[in-house]
Amino acid sequence: MDYLPSTIDLKFHFPAEWAPHTATWLSWPHKEASWPGKLDMIYSKYAEFIKVLTQGEIVRINVADEQMATFAKQQLQAVGADLSKVEFFEFPTNDAWCRDHGPAFLVNYDTKEKAIVDWGYNAWGDKYPPYDLDDVIPTKIGKHFNLPVYHPGIVMEGGSVDFNGAGTVLTTTACLLNKNRNPNLNQKQIEEYLQKYYGVEQVLWLGDGIIGDDTDGHIDDITRFVNTDTVVTVVEENKQDENYHILQENLATLKTMRLLNDKQLNIIELPMPDPVIYDGQRLPASYANFYIGNAAVVVPTYRCKNDDKALEILQGCFPERKVVGIDSTDIIWGLGSFHCLSQQEPEV
Repeated sequence: MDYLPSTIDLKFHFPAEWAPHTATWLSWPHKEASWPGKLDMIYSKYAEFIKVLTQGEIVRINVADEQMATFAKQQLQAVGADLSKVEFFEFPTNDAWCRDHGPAFLVNYDTKEKAIVDWGYNAWGDKYPPYDLDDVIPTKIGKHFNLPVYHPGIVMEGGSVDFNGAGTVLTTTACLLNKNRNPNLNQKQIEEYLQKYYGVEQVLWLGDGIIGDDTDGHIDDITRFVNTDTVVTVVEENKQDENYHILQENLATLKTMRLLNDKQLNIIELPMPDPVIYDGQRLPASYANFYIGNAAVVVPTYRCKNDDKALEILQGCFPERKVVGIDSTDIIWGLGSFHCLSQQEPEV
């Protein structure tokens, strides 16, 4: 199926991340150029991430071949992960960022059926070719599970959108209106694609993302829904920091927003970590790049004073789940963290 007339008419929608999962999808990291000089150093923390997830759901991992799967199992055994909850799929990828190249799973309200949207993927504006293997991952998964797969025909990344599960999606103009994605589409046309293929009614727009973010401002580094009417948003306390004004502007914009029921957003401020700089480069370290699993919320930490404060704030947002901090100081050298690496498969 190449065209879906209107997912809303068919009662399909993209559930909120906190809705129950069947599984979490990952693509095993293997690209040296994404973590130059540090690839071997990320595996222990990546394996810890999987260990935490397996306490509440299956983890499904894309690998190139049996050799990569064997290596992955060794890393998981080293941290004591439950391998009975891990499934490997020989779907080769170019890179590890499954949030952006992985399947966008929709659920039908009435029939409880699942479908997949396979958006176009161009590695954040053709920054990191090749990406041909990543681009076909959603269709491969759909075929394997015999799910309908829809192809909107435009570029869209999972990290650029965040959902409240009640008809609203949050995104940024810096990313979705960037000419390196869909140069022939204006804001209204992009909204129509979001509404049609994610099953939402309302698109809320923020402006810029944080410094060091090579995705041109993904929402999952700045502002996230934690329930249907509440967001956490990162703010920088240091007025001299280059993120200060960007994040203050986003905060001011959030305060003007109204949801479909005309309610204002509840806004919870989350601190930023100290700047993480490696090899002379400011990295996009943010506590907003957490992932909401069935049993736990996994939050990147950065060996700094605000780690505990951020974990405490997020624990207050998710009283039914355990909030777990995992050191992401090496992982962030890849310019992303746990949310960027993962994609949820909803339960039906």
